[in-house]
Amino acid sequence: MTRTPSTMLELGTPAPAFALPEPLTGRSVASEEFTGRLLLVIFMCNHCPFVLHILDALAAFAHEMQARGLGVVAINSNDVAHYPDDSPKKMAVLARERGLDFPYLFDESQAVAKAYQAACTPDFYLFDAAGRLAYRGQFDGARPGNGEPVSGADLRAAAEALLSGEAPAAAQKPSVGCNIKWREGNAPAYAA
Repeated sequence: MTRTPSTMLELGTPAPAFALPEPLTGRSVASEEFTGRLLLVIFMCNHCPFVLHILDALAAFAHEMQARGLGVVAINSNDVAHYPDDSPKKMAVLARERGLDFPYLFDESQAVAKAYQAACTPDFYLFDAAGRLAYRGQFDGARPGNGEPVSGADLRAAAEALLSGEAPAAAQKPSVGCNIKWREGNAPAYAA
């Protein structure tokens, strides 16, 4: 298992816009739908053991936080020609089977992943109501096989701070996971 860390995009960066299809419903979801709200953007995929390790806790966290006003979307940017388990059809199956109640979107061109400088799955970006990056980092310290409990403590602390009108702590630990599976010749310079 290759361990790739987040790029740790600069705090304060404006949220890159997106409009992507949601395989489960067939509708397009755009970043504009979250204007004026806190927004969590998650880069993930179906097959990554790092994602699967936290997925149930992440789904519960997202459900709880959405009820409190946090917008949540997940984006799969993997090359499905070489990683068919991440295909849109299988994304819809995963969303249904795991009870994801947030949009799980497909970034076929990989342009959105590049705009966010996403590097791994899972990769988390939490934006304030003004659309500025307030947190980028890990869900928590749990990784497959390390014995740490999956708690979502790091992301929860950041979300709680924003929901309380405060800034998250400036000390943020990168997420670690599988690298995004770039199409041949499409990998950005930061992924080299």
